[in-house]
Amino acid sequence: MNVQFKKGVLELCVLVIICRRDFYGYELVQTISSNIDISEGTIYPLLRRLTKDGHFNTYIRESGEGPPRKYYQITEKGKEYKQALLEEWNQFITGVNNLIEEKDIT
Repeated sequence: MNVQFKKGVLELCVLVIICRRDFYGYELVQTISSNIDISEGTIYPLLRRLTKDGHFNTYIRESGEGPPRKYYQITEKGKEYKQALLEEWNQFITGVNNLIEEKDIT
């Protein structure tokens, strides 16, 4: 998949997934990787930025399988941002699909 496509949608994917439940970083990478080819190095800077911008809170939880894990939890601001991005995404894909299907072309 084109790198620019991925960059444009990963933020939305991360917000949507974490809106479902809290995730730790590696678990989030695995979830996204099962559908989109990404690397860990792509997700962690995005998580840091979204946290810094107030879209996520973080907390540490002990793990029975190793060191404690940092979990990401969406905030109300994050939910509002996710909804705005989702609306933009839906408008975008509708427009692209119209062009591909030759609808509304004058």
